Amino acid sequence: MAGTIFSGDRTIDIEAMQLNGARAATGLESVGLQPGDAIAFFMRNDFPLFEAATAAALLGIYAVPTNWHYGEEEAHYVFTDCGAKALLIHADLLRKIESAIPEHITVLVAETPPEIAATYGVPESQCSVPEGYLTWGDWLGGFDPMPPRDMPAPGAMIYTSGTTGLPKGVRRSPVNQDQVTAMQAVINTAFDLQPGKRTIIPAPMYHSAPNAYSGYSVAFGLDEIVLMPRFDPEELLQLIEKHKVTHLQVVPTMFVRLLKLDEETRNKYDLSSLEFVVHAAAPCPPEVKQAMIDWWGPVINEYYGSTETGSVVFCTSQDWLSHRGTVGKAMPGVELRILDDDGNDQPTGTPGDVYCRITNGPDFTYNGDDEKRKRAEKRGLISPGDIGYLDEDGFLYLMDRRNDMVISGGVNIYPAEIENCLMTHPDIHDCAVFGIPDPDFGEALCACIKLEDGALLDPAEVQAHVREHLAGFKVPKVVEFLDELPREDSGKIFKRKLKEPYWEGRETRI
Repeated sequence: MAGTIFSGDRTIDIEAMQLNGARAATGLESVGLQPGDAIAFFMRNDFPLFEAATAAALLGIYAVPTNWHYGEEEAHYVFTDCGAKALLIHADLLRKIESAIPEHITVLVAETPPEIAATYGVPESQCSVPEGYLTWGDWLGGFDPMPPRDMPAPGAMIYTSGTTGLPKGVRRSPVNQDQVTAMQAVINTAFDLQPGKRTIIPAPMYHSAPNAYSGYSVAFGLDEIVLMPRFDPEELLQLIEKHKVTHLQVVPTMFVRLLKLDEETRNKYDLSSLEFVVHAAAPCPPEVKQAMIDWWGPVINEYYGSTETGSVVFCTSQDWLSHRGTVGKAMPGVELRILDDDGNDQPTGTPGDVYCRITNGPDFTYNGDDEKRKRAEKRGLISPGDIGYLDEDGFLYLMDRRNDMVISGGVNIYPAEIENCLMTHPDIHDCAVFGIPDPDFGEALCACIKLEDGALLDPAEVQAHVREHLAGFKVPKVVEFLDELPREDSGKIFKRKLKEPYWEGRETRI
């Protein structure tokens, strides 16, 4: 029996979704997309995302999920950098970034559905497709389904930044059968997805982890896939009970919000169907993880990896309880090493750079930046940019990140991009942006600023400047004004000196 995808009061059978995807593949080919090309998505969680991803796989093209919070400048950069020949976008979001869309792109517009409109307060007048644009459902209905092809699928190209602050697309090579087998061993461990199981997608599918998880849920024949327009803790509990959900992928911020529910609400719903809950994307505070295991039982699992490497390390509840603070051990077919700056193995218990790789997994490069790809590798392994150590049992513990990336609520934020934005303000002389502890999101952004002589700014004006140019989640929560910023002779800011007062006395860095 075919599975079903749910969103609000709407449903679509997976067989019908895949048929629509096959029609979309024919349509995309008719407008010139060929293997190796790209289609960008600028959407919230919705059925057309699955249909377009199916089409991309059939055609051998890259799907490029783009953060729909982006403003015009950010969206234009991704659409241009990935070379997208087509764009799938929700109707109300089209109005937000219409001028950012390159002229050569075929724009396909999906109506904004009622549950998404209600969640985000979208007026009914903005939910319909504007005149002059192709409507997704009507458009794909005009094509015959593309027959299955023996076409290696490259998957999604997720954009992730480095120290430059400019996003780079992680462009994977199409996989062969041996690589599919290697990846399946990892997927089976990290997600435990099986035919007949039921899951919820509570996180936005433009992120790497939920994007991959949603695709695996279809591929592994789950019976029900429930989409949430936006995470809400009590609604998640309601949906678990209603759909008898067995499997779930979340980020630690969701745990924090669930634990803030009062006891009556937490105990109101039947969660006994849960078999396998996995969290990832950001470190989980030990006290939060312990509380979730106490509440939901030993069904809490964790994996660690990156967009570049995929999932490489895994930890069960039992593993964590006996090795408190670990993120787990290397999964089957994964090589994991802790290396010093010269590429030598570090002894047990000694911190160093984490390097890893799925041994027979597909390779990748950064779109348009092969040199950056080369810099990320040592001894044939890839660094996610974290510092950690292995204990005598082979369990990995993370200590810090080599770069300055901030993870807030499971979202990767890159301070260099925000610093570049701040420096365009005429009254700002110097600045540094970094992460500080936040009880809800794990980390929040702090900006330390030196003003030009005689200039006057308040925090709200600084935040407004960032909000004008970048997405809202990149606006610093805390703004401090300093007479001087500590810099090395080379010009690099000593960010650790700025961070220390905020992180002092904590058991682990979040």
